[in-house]
Amino acid sequence: MIDTFQNIAPEIDETAFIAETAVVVGDVRIGAEASVWYGSVIRGDVNFIRIGARTNIQDGSVIHVSSDTHSTVLEDEITVGHRVTLHGCYVEKGCLIGIGAIILDGARIGRNSLVAAGSLVTPGTIVPPRSLVMGSPARVKRELTDEEVAGLEKFWRNYILLGRTYREKS
Repeated sequence: MIDTFQNIAPEIDETAFIAETAVVVGDVRIGAEASVWYGSVIRGDVNFIRIGARTNIQDGSVIHVSSDTHSTVLEDEITVGHRVTLHGCYVEKGCLIGIGAIILDGARIGRNSLVAAGSLVTPGTIVPPRSLVMGSPARVKRELTDEEVAGLEKFWRNYILLGRTYREKS
């Protein structure tokens, strides 16, 4: 379902795929070749949400914001795994957010980082680029290798193809 909130409608690029059971409401912009999968909720009601090109939001994820203080921004080429919660945070280009991770208000995840499955990134946490982040509360464990950073790309590239396939079948 795509819906307005207080007369503000989502802006979704025509090449993006939005699953029919996903909910996108309010001040939300979704970029080219992005995808939002089944059961996900993206609610830009009390602040804005920006989702960059080639970013994928996998099944059951929730993206929300904080009133007047923290919007949510996802740059380009990000993979957001299944059942992730992103609330009032900023995720830089090329990151992978693992299944079931939670990233809270004011946190910023640096470019080409990997947040491990089930991790809890607490409010205000700043993660440097190329970091492996894990735990609850999440901590930077080490810098990713060049090979690991290159490996992050395969995930978002696969979801571009998958999104195209689903969009064409609709």
